[in-house]
Amino acid sequence: MKTWQNLDELTLSSHYATLPESWYHAIEPTPLPDPAIVSVNHMVAEQLHINPCSLDPHQLAAWLGGHTLPPGARPLAMKYSGHQFGVYNPQLGDGRGLLLGELEIDGERWDLHLKGAGQTRYSRMGDGRAVLRSSLREYLVGEALTHLGIPSTRALAVCVSSQKIQRERVELAATILRVSRCHIRFGHFEHLYYTRQFDGLKQLADYCLDRYYPDCQSADNPYLAMFQHISQRSADMVAGWQAYGFLHGVMNTDNMSILGETFDHGPFAFIDRWKENAVYNHTDQEGRYAFDQQPDVIHWNLSALAQALTPLVPVDDLKAALEQFPERYAAAYQQRMSLRLGLATSQPGDDELIRHWRDLLNQHQADYNPLYRALSEAQQSDDGQPGLNHLDLAPWQTMLNDWLPQYQQRLQQETCNAETRRHAMLAVNPAYTLRTHVAQHLIDRAEEGDYQPLNDWLTILQNPFDEHPGFEQWRRAPDTRGLVMLSCSS
Repeated sequence: MKTWQNLDELTLSSHYATLPESWYHAIEPTPLPDPAIVSVNHMVAEQLHINPCSLDPHQLAAWLGGHTLPPGARPLAMKYSGHQFGVYNPQLGDGRGLLLGELEIDGERWDLHLKGAGQTRYSRMGDGRAVLRSSLREYLVGEALTHLGIPSTRALAVCVSSQKIQRERVELAATILRVSRCHIRFGHFEHLYYTRQFDGLKQLADYCLDRYYPDCQSADNPYLAMFQHISQRSADMVAGWQAYGFLHGVMNTDNMSILGETFDHGPFAFIDRWKENAVYNHTDQEGRYAFDQQPDVIHWNLSALAQALTPLVPVDDLKAALEQFPERYAAAYQQRMSLRLGLATSQPGDDELIRHWRDLLNQHQADYNPLYRALSEAQQSDDGQPGLNHLDLAPWQTMLNDWLPQYQQRLQQETCNAETRRHAMLAVNPAYTLRTHVAQHLIDRAEEGDYQPLNDWLTILQNPFDEHPGFEQWRRAPDTRGLVMLSCSS
């Protein structure tokens, strides 16, 4: 049974602040003028055992606006480094975010991180602020991914200020209170490795073993075991991205969490019409982080982490662990796609069926989510046998002519009935996703001071497999086939 806390009863601890002071910059948030709460995520509040009725918007705005801090908070900006677009950059760290501390709930610890809190010594000439546009996108996509079953950081609330910030245009400053079990990145290990702080590297690895991977401590080499777990979690994460058409957009190693959570959402997008080489980040001129490259980039990023662990793990053991990644990813992806297509059993030829399906999506640049829903709805037949008797083929007739007979034949090998499969598919194939034009509509309304659409969509994204009357026009891709290019401040 949950023990509820009121907002004013929370007390944070800060274990990271007990680590070497050179690993972080202890600094208070720079207060924002006129902070006001835009949205509160009651699901995250409940996850933290915070009584939603106790969420005083004035008190919460004071926290997010940097005017007061939760009891026990010891705000700090973390130092790390990382590879950005494949090039090592030692000058990285939390340039606009502060780790406030952590809450312990039923034996689990949850970091509270204030993003947009002002300048730190790692700001690199930046202003240390976030804007309403990027804060809302991160707030919403954390829920979109989480409720599709893809691990992601989330957020408790978003706050807006009257302060104006210059990005591509003048925008309103905002903050977001991010919630995650861990804010340690691949880049934390890279920083200690490339500065030859090998004792510190071991200290950080031991810290992570103790807090996040205690089961690995009994292994012959606990650091290798931890790396293998990080690799598996990363494979599971990117398999979710590929199965649901999510493009991260800026997969630098400093944006990779050691827990395999989607982290530091920037120029992300759910692809409207399937396009394997889609790129939404206008900075990514060479397509390094294109959609179809994401599994290979995760593999590359893991190799960068492995390099940083070489003082702790034999190189040959790390190489062997890295060689397992493609198989781990393939298995995770196959499982995701089998669920989306209603394949409860594994049969020879499934990988080819799935590959053919994905090739068709790409060839026709299909608006794929409505198609998945149509396939789901079609899984019912008058004679009780597996079939597609209720599928309206009209929008996809040309595309599916060759594939549907293969799929129909494959369904005959399933043991569950069509109605059971229909319900299973409807539970994994969303009716609504956070399409780019949806996010932009919500941003436009919020910038005008209307937050109701944002909060309506928060509920939709937390229940993406349900029907939501009145929102049907947002289920399909916009008429244009062009990609909306985004920036890292998006």
